[in-house]
Amino acid sequence: MTNEMIYRGRYYNGSRASLVAATQAAMSDYRFQHVLRVEEMAVRLADKWGVDAELASVAALTHDYAKERSDADFLAKIAEKQLDPDLVNWGNNVWHGIVGAEMVKDELGIQNEDILTAIRQHTTGAPYMTTLSQIIYMADYIEAGRDFPGVEEVRALAFDDLAASVGWQTGHTLAYLIEKRVPVYPGTLLTYNAWSVEK
Repeated sequence: MTNEMIYRGRYYNGSRASLVAATQAAMSDYRFQHVLRVEEMAVRLADKWGVDAELASVAALTHDYAKERSDADFLAKIAEKQLDPDLVNWGNNVWHGIVGAEMVKDELGIQNEDILTAIRQHTTGAPYMTTLSQIIYMADYIEAGRDFPGVEEVRALAFDDLAASVGWQTGHTLAYLIEKRVPVYPGTLLTYNAWSVEK
């Protein structure tokens, strides 16, 4: 069980309990319960795909750390860190990963680039994703509380062919966004072209 995991201080300067407390303080209970389910799934996927469980745990617990922050907070961080100016044209769905990673780094002291990159990529994906990034991307999508047509199929796929499951998610997410007629973040299109198109 994840709540029995002992952190060794390689990725976060504190115990799992202290990171859980910091995460819980930053969000609603609804969001926090989702985060715990993502951690559980991420650790299972990490075990399957040979990734350090502690690394997966820290990334999963912090992936939505900034999800409920104000737009003003995000815009201030974009300016402070001199991030891509185009980011101001998007919103929380993009910001909480890409900009949220900067908040995790500054406020929680997590410096590991694999973790920060997994946080940045967990919603939009990227043309290149480490195994950890793929795990967080998928764990967020298939955690036990998710219920949508095809969820059982893609859950099984994530444990059989992780890269194929990334392609499955990206294709379905893009189709959903197109159906809703909402703008698609350019990075999501790059992810689709890299992972979802038949070669």
